[in-house]
Amino acid sequence: MQLKSLKETQNFSENISKITNRGDIIFLYGEIGVGKTTFVRFFINYLESKNGIKNSDVLSPTFNIVYDYDIGNTKILHYDLYRLKNYKDISQLGMFETSNDHIKIIEWPELIKPKPNNRIDILFQHSELKNTRKVKVVGFGKWKDYKFNEI
Repeated sequence: MQLKSLKETQNFSENISKITNRGDIIFLYGEIGVGKTTFVRFFINYLESKNGIKNSDVLSPTFNIVYDYDIGNTKILHYDLYRLKNYKDISQLGMFETSNDHIKIIEWPELIKPKPNNRIDILFQHSELKNTRKVKVVGFGKWKDYKFNEI
């Protein structure tokens, strides 16, 4: 799939947010500057707007590692593991020991081993066309047979 504008990225993000629920995990892969945090911003702001909540200024949690957002009866945990260098650092965060009532969105999940079974992986890649991104979505566990290309 190709996202040819910020508006298409916003629509894609909103569509993903419509199908996810508490307990879901989304892994975001891709180079710096490819749009991972932009995806998260649209995801969170859509859910905030839908719930009548003022939109947050969603930033990359590169230095804080995690930001959390309370949206209605759902908490979203947005992790950025870019600065972490080994699995020991990641395991100390207790990401998967926290409540299954949260939606977890994780940028730079490469070092996570083993990976949770029920998750959505989204790979963002730069395209040869300016402001266009290639996106590949793969579901695991309960998401294995979901038709993401129809979103």
